Amino acid sequence: MSARGMLSVVGTAVGGLIGWSEQPPPADPSVVRSLLAEVGMPVGEDESLSLMLRAFQERVGLDADGIAGPQTVHLLARYAKEIRELNLGMAA
Repeated sequence: MSARGMLSVVGTAVGGLIGWSEQPPPADPSVVRSLLAEVGMPVGEDESLSLMLRAFQERVGLDADGIAGPQTVHLLARYAKEIRELNLGMAA
């Protein structure tokens, strides 16, 4: 993931934690695809991105709207980080 992509994720995720006064734009689709792949939900074409987002949102108890908003991105980033840490622990 590029530094620019990570900053997009971090900004959107932090906004999800602190609450935005107005709705921020959805996260970069390539970053969302990368995060979904990290949590075991790889995405192919653009059409399936919103379907995979809906599936992820349903799994974690969010409103399944298929939009990568702050709460969705926050949870995606959090779970992807936890999976990376578990994989590192298992490799050691």
